[in-house]
Amino acid sequence: AAPDASGRPTSDLRFAADGALAFHLAAERAALVLLPDQPLPQRLARDRARLAVLGSALFVPLSGKDGLTGWLAIGPKLSGDPFQSDDLRFVDSLADQAALAIERATVISDLKRRVKELDVVSQMSQAVSFTRAFDDLLELIYAQTSKILDARNFYLLLKDRRGVVRYTVYVENDERLSEQEGRPVGADSGLEAEVVRSGQPIRVDDYTQECHRRGVTPGARLYRAWLGVPLNAGADTIGAMIVAASDPTVVFTEDQAKVFATIADQAASAIVRARLLQQAEQRARQLATLNEVSLTIASTLELDPLLQKIVQSAASILNCEAGSLFLTDVETGESVFRVATGPVGQNLVGMRIAPGKGFVGEAIETGRAVIVNDVQNDPRWFKGTDQSTGFVTHALITVPLRYQGRPIGAIQLINKRDGAPFDEDDQSLLTAFATPSAIAIENARLFTQTDQALAARVEELSIMQRIGRELNTTLDTALVANITLNWAMKSTGATAGWLGLVGEGGIHVIEIEGYGEAERLLAAPLPADQGLPGRLLRAGDVILLRDARADPDYTAVLESTRSVLSAPIRREGQVIGLVNLESIHPDGFTQEHAAFVTRLLDLTSIALTNSRLYADVEKANADKSELMSFVAHELKTPMTPIKGYADLLATASVGPVNDMQRQFLDTIRKNIERMTVIVNDLNDSAKIEAGKLKVYPKAVALAGLVEEVVRTIKPVAEAKQQTVTVEIAPDLEPAWVDPYRVSQVLTNLVSNAHKYTPEGGHIHIRATRAANHADPAGPPEMLQVSVQDNGLGIAPEEQKKIFQKFFRSEDRQAREMAPGTGLGLSIVKSLVELQGGQIWFESEFRKGSTFHFTLPMATEGERQPAAIAG
Repeated sequence: AAPDASGRPTSDLRFAADGALAFHLAAERAALVLLPDQPLPQRLARDRARLAVLGSALFVPLSGKDGLTGWLAIGPKLSGDPFQSDDLRFVDSLADQAALAIERATVISDLKRRVKELDVVSQMSQAVSFTRAFDDLLELIYAQTSKILDARNFYLLLKDRRGVVRYTVYVENDERLSEQEGRPVGADSGLEAEVVRSGQPIRVDDYTQECHRRGVTPGARLYRAWLGVPLNAGADTIGAMIVAASDPTVVFTEDQAKVFATIADQAASAIVRARLLQQAEQRARQLATLNEVSLTIASTLELDPLLQKIVQSAASILNCEAGSLFLTDVETGESVFRVATGPVGQNLVGMRIAPGKGFVGEAIETGRAVIVNDVQNDPRWFKGTDQSTGFVTHALITVPLRYQGRPIGAIQLINKRDGAPFDEDDQSLLTAFATPSAIAIENARLFTQTDQALAARVEELSIMQRIGRELNTTLDTALVANITLNWAMKSTGATAGWLGLVGEGGIHVIEIEGYGEAERLLAAPLPADQGLPGRLLRAGDVILLRDARADPDYTAVLESTRSVLSAPIRREGQVIGLVNLESIHPDGFTQEHAAFVTRLLDLTSIALTNSRLYADVEKANADKSELMSFVAHELKTPMTPIKGYADLLATASVGPVNDMQRQFLDTIRKNIERMTVIVNDLNDSAKIEAGKLKVYPKAVALAGLVEEVVRTIKPVAEAKQQTVTVEIAPDLEPAWVDPYRVSQVLTNLVSNAHKYTPEGGHIHIRATRAANHADPAGPPEMLQVSVQDNGLGIAPEEQKKIFQKFFRSEDRQAREMAPGTGLGLSIVKSLVELQGGQIWFESEFRKGSTFHFTLPMATEGERQPAAIAG
């Protein structure tokens, strides 16, 4: 026997209310004595087993106003004696009193229970009016049910929007099992589906037996008492509430069923209201999200992130498992998977759907949304997609994307997460979302195209700048042609090409690439009035042949050529040349290629013009140098005998010479010397320009060179009462120079100092070692020579021109003191730099000038005593 709440043993035997024992006691209304040595009466045979287990010898009925309410079962006397009449009268009296007490207690208990039930129903009615949150409402229903029923096992079932019955609250042994919630209830699973289907309550004392009786499969748990009531909202059954017990002592009464049904009716109304509120709040959130997302996508101009954002936002708004976005290929009309989200979405990206096929094709073609809530049974559905991905599509909605009346794609969403079907509200919401999405997509496309065009233009400008730098670094016509043709072929993908210039006898090809042995066909000048070149020279426009073989003016040089691009090189409105490009591919060249080559040839034209001008200048300089050399030679030839005869006359070798004649002869000799300097300067300048001036370096002691120059200048300096001082460093190493040219430099600088220094002035010559600041890559030290005077100085505005050829100062006093050709300092600068040195000066107007120049020192191997001159 099982213990009761106080721990005392109880019986777990159950006698049916209409069983043999109950029937006998109700009919006889007298005590029943069962003697152990007598057989059981036949009328009690049906309860034989229970009576045997119970082992009682005396059964006394408890009779109430409405009949038998129970009985007392008393075991045999401990003494073993039989029950006597006094025992039976005592027990009957006790039973009458007990029956009356039980009846009173039952009435009071029923009243309390009824009050409690009414209180629960009242609280339930009030609470559901204020509870809006759906989950809070479910908890309230469970809590109120637990107050009046054994709800250790409680289940609440609801239909979803697709009509599938699912467990919404799942409680077993007082523990809520959230992992079981959301699971669908089978159509033939236990009595649960029957309550929902029929809309009627079911109350049974033996759940398993009732399931078998009805021909349905019991649930996993084998319950005894079971009570299920429908959740009826008007004429619709939206679900059911169920309590069940495995404890055989638990029984659900008819009154409990009625109260449970009352709670269910209130719960159904509250659930409907909560669902409507939930849907309204969800729609409000969707609209808010729609507005927010519309603003977000409108500000996104990168196409791929935008498409991803559109699909993710659409799926979020309608709470869907997966979504896709298709864009229409304008050339083929196919719908292309651009973005797909969901468990296997990435497997679909790039797939194409033929025009008008499937739900997507239908939506795009008709311009109307397509809703299918039973996809698997729709003949339009291509099941291969699900089979290849393992994803199961139950319901979908497809909305076209249209921009300015034309279709550009579609958005497709699949399977709401709550299992609900797609409806007209979803269609309206998604259609509203599709409009700003289509505008954003077109804006992003336009931005992308503009950005790409801008990037291409910037790239082209960068390339043109690079080409311009390359072309501007050379004045060689052949190199200009090579650079131009290389860039033209590289930028257009040409197979072969040539560049030709218009000249005498036709078009002369000066650069060629990609023709192999066929180059010989382009060796001779091409006719300027025939074929494609002739047509281009006549028209002056680009020729683009997508199928060269079909053009009557085309003459094949390469058999494999299929397309041709020819473009003119113009200068001042005249075609001076052309570039011809060939490709083995039909339609190998585009208008963009033609535009690029045209801009390239504009740069080429400038470079070719510069190279031709440079060639002309070079020729003019060469002619000038040749003329200067010729003039110097022709002048030098007669000057030699003139000087000789003048010297001869001055010595009175042919007769006496008076003072006047001697003055005339001195004038002749001085002008001959001046002419000799001019001729020598012209000759040196011509050689320098022609690059023919040679220097012959050797180890030279500067002291000797300086002394020789001072010795030469001293007489004329003394004539102007000028002092000349020399400062030579004692440890000065030999210089590695041409002694004749260094002497020429020193003579020119000292002579200038003498000529531009007034009488009584001072000239100082200094030679020392100095750091090599001019050339960091060269030797660390150089020899530095300085010539300083306190003469006229050089005006600031003329100092930048001092080393230019033929420059003569505008200073009137300087011109009066020393006329000249303006070649001296230019020659000096060239001679110093030819020997690896640098020259510079400092000057202050009317206070004097100092000219410095550097020379390289001889190395140890070059310092041979025999080689040192000076």
